[in-house]
Amino acid sequence: MSNVVTAVSDTVFEKEVETGKGLVLVDFWATWCGPCRQVAPIVEKIAEENAGKISVRKLDVDDNQHTAQKYGVMSIPTLILFKDGQPVERLVGYMPKERLMQKIKPHMV
Repeated sequence: MSNVVTAVSDTVFEKEVETGKGLVLVDFWATWCGPCRQVAPIVEKIAEENAGKISVRKLDVDDNQHTAQKYGVMSIPTLILFKDGQPVERLVGYMPKERLMQKIKPHMV
């Protein structure tokens, strides 16, 4: 994991995401998930290129089932974009960087 992407857990999710300000992209993933490993470098690149505009967090669904269930994560990878603590966009499955940015950019105001 890069220095611009931070791991979160059930215990800190509320503080780090739900009560935060600005944009936070949360990558719901698991170590055994092939598509998750494919999307990880894309998510890191988005974090690096948009530092200061968006925060990126990763949540391992195997270790943090409470938060995954709370947000109805049934398939991984699932990326949920939060704006000021509220989910505003949900992206499921592998997507190329350009497609992910098409969904994220409208919220970067």
